[in-house]
Amino acid sequence: MATGEKPDLSKYRGRMDKSVAALKDEFGSLRTGRASAGLLDQVMVEAYGANTPINQVAAISVPEPRSISVNVWDKGLVVSVEKAIRNAGLGFNPVVEGTLLRVPVPPLTEERRRDMAKLAGKYAENQKIAVRNVRREANDDLKKAQKDSVISEDELKRMETEVQKYTDEAIKRIDESLKTKEQEIMQV
Repeated sequence: MATGEKPDLSKYRGRMDKSVAALKDEFGSLRTGRASAGLLDQVMVEAYGANTPINQVAAISVPEPRSISVNVWDKGLVVSVEKAIRNAGLGFNPVVEGTLLRVPVPPLTEERRRDMAKLAGKYAENQKIAVRNVRREANDDLKKAQKDSVISEDELKRMETEVQKYTDEAIKRIDESLKTKEQEIMQV
């Protein structure tokens, strides 16, 4: 924040919203027992001498609830894509049919479901910490602005209350997302 200007609370709210959006992206890569193209988002393929996201070398689709189809565009990359999927730590075993890879999604065991739910909880906690860090930074900026006589003490209190309201809203949305994701994961 530049000296002498009134703090803009919308930028802090925007950063809190980004934390909530980042959590939803992280949840997209968690397996829930149903096939989803997002399950392969984290897979990187050794292609043309560089690590490339799988969606840049193949088309990914979900023809049925328990399988994913990966249609590789370059026949020379089929082996690399298969290897990348196997080594991604997702527990998938792709079946190669020409340039098409069929990836059956095995059902999750109860133990694996609990592990996924714990991981979802960790993701949520990390984003809550990010939101609280934004709140701390906002409050520091507000106190500095008040110290520099840019805002009055009444404005400081009002703005701190508003920042706390934004924080509570963001954390509530994170908790709701976590609850939904845990239910999705534990559903057999």
